[in-house]
Amino acid sequence: MHDINDMLLFAQVVKARSFSGAALRLGISKSRVSKSVARLEATLGVRLLQRSTRRLSLTEVGEAYFEHCDRILDEMAQAESTIGSLHREPRGKLRFSAPVAFSTLHVAPALADFMLQYPELSVDMTISDRLVNLVDEGYDLALRIAPAPGDNLVARRLAPIRRKICGSPAYLARWGVPEKPEDLAGHNCLDYTYLTTQGFWHLRGPAGDISVPVAGNLRINDDEALSQAVLGGLGLALLPTFIVGSELQAGRLVEVLPGYVPVERFIYAVHLPNRHLPLKVRAFIDFLQQRFGDEPEWDRPALPGSERRWLGLSR
Repeated sequence: MHDINDMLLFAQVVKARSFSGAALRLGISKSRVSKSVARLEATLGVRLLQRSTRRLSLTEVGEAYFEHCDRILDEMAQAESTIGSLHREPRGKLRFSAPVAFSTLHVAPALADFMLQYPELSVDMTISDRLVNLVDEGYDLALRIAPAPGDNLVARRLAPIRRKICGSPAYLARWGVPEKPEDLAGHNCLDYTYLTTQGFWHLRGPAGDISVPVAGNLRINDDEALSQAVLGGLGLALLPTFIVGSELQAGRLVEVLPGYVPVERFIYAVHLPNRHLPLKVRAFIDFLQQRFGDEPEWDRPALPGSERRWLGLSR
């Protein structure tokens, strides 16, 4: 049997993409790493790596061999994680990314409770709507809003992301309440540029999916800014309830055409496949799912009578 240390050093060279990078990561000399890989190639009687002054690349046999070495590394890490999880609370650094509006309004306020619960854990949160690469950028997990999770990732659904057609009481009192989708043609419909095709709202109603032509004098690529325009009485817009839920509950905004909404999306926690998920990641996902759930606080029904009170209408 080959020296397992040589196998693991070879795997670290491939992951670091250089001898010096592997040596730095492991805290050993570059010459030791080079000798280890050379010894492994001599024992196997094959060349695993193509070396040049500019780059390091795997040979065909090296690529196949690396998959087995990497699997051994993963099994060793999982074994250590399993043993550690039996005796420790979550600890270390949890690094994750989350979308801007949702993380600002709901994730950041939840962190205090989470970190007080697990005092040996530190958090490094990146607030960005960019889809980060979990492998290349070293994230433990990411929160993503999407109709479905991405391929090659493990996903756990945290909460629904619902949008509703909303208007302010003042706007509706002045311009009337739409009774059917076709009535939207007579309204100033404000658009969120990252969600819809220009000029149409794609809705799901009692008879199925429909595309309603709309027009308005404002398009914004930020939902929070768009909600402010609607609160100001400028027009109607499809707004996410995680941003305007409290406004709907208090009657400062009113949902119109409640039977017509976009296809429901969800916020997911996604991470790389791992049979033994690190305790810190599992604890955080469990915490968020318990805090939000299938009926989060922002989707609670409006206060009784608030819509009629603000509109001055009987319904």
